[in-house]
Amino acid sequence: MQGKIIKGISGFYYVDVIGSGIYECKAKGIFRKEKRKPLVGDRVTIDVLDEEKKTGNLIEIGERKNTLIRPAVANVDQALVIFAISKPSPNLGLLDRFLVTMARQNLSTIICFNKVDLPEDCSDLQRIYAESGCRVIFTSTKTGEGIEEIKELLKGKTTTVAGPSGVGKSSMINQLHPHAQMEVGEVSKKIDRGKHTTRHSELFRIDEDTYLIDTPGFSSLYLEDLEAEELKNYFHEFAQYEQNCRFLGCVHAKEPDCAVKEAMAQGKISKERYESYISLYQELKEKRRY
Repeated sequence: MQGKIIKGISGFYYVDVIGSGIYECKAKGIFRKEKRKPLVGDRVTIDVLDEEKKTGNLIEIGERKNTLIRPAVANVDQALVIFAISKPSPNLGLLDRFLVTMARQNLSTIICFNKVDLPEDCSDLQRIYAESGCRVIFTSTKTGEGIEEIKELLKGKTTTVAGPSGVGKSSMINQLHPHAQMEVGEVSKKIDRGKHTTRHSELFRIDEDTYLIDTPGFSSLYLEDLEAEELKNYFHEFAQYEQNCRFLGCVHAKEPDCAVKEAMAQGKISKERYESYISLYQELKEKRRY
């Protein structure tokens, strides 16, 4: 039988077979020998051991369209990254790291700023990411604002949902797929962030060809195996200007006659995004020294 891994916990993999249900499976030992780890989102073949108890063995992993390391999932079409506009305040540097990570996988990302029911001005966030190449949506899981727009963007795709703890990610998934019944954590007033309620990646089938993958909340994200000079390729708003830079291979840092810096000075590229780029560029340069 063939299905999709929807969850993996302590060596057990839960495989959703359309029309038959969910089977608890152990993976064959050869996967460990070959250092191949089954991932949530994998299309797999199983041998059923007990139909009544819904148990089986995972015997084959299908060819992957893509693989993400953080979060560790496979066969994803797009990402939905959720940050709150307040409580907790959005860490835009962390968001930019996520956007770079997804862009390196050629995955489009929907940026969702949640909790618009709070009395905060959203115009700055809209301005900062207007030219990022990402769809920006403002939502409220309390009032329902923006939820239908999100649902439309999910149709027919496998979407990984990610974001820091406390931003309303579990509440969002409950809105998009009520049967998920996610545990919702309260935001700690003392530390201004949410408790971790998702401890493993889990896939939910919303429709026959529409899936959501919930992933654990993250508070940090490192850019692995990326050269500092490559970073500019993952800031979408730079592309239309950099051909006018004076130097071929300009990294838009200290070079004179840089068209990207000029665009930033004219307000065509947000200062916040440019400063985030420079911060990440310096970090990658420092990392290379060690």
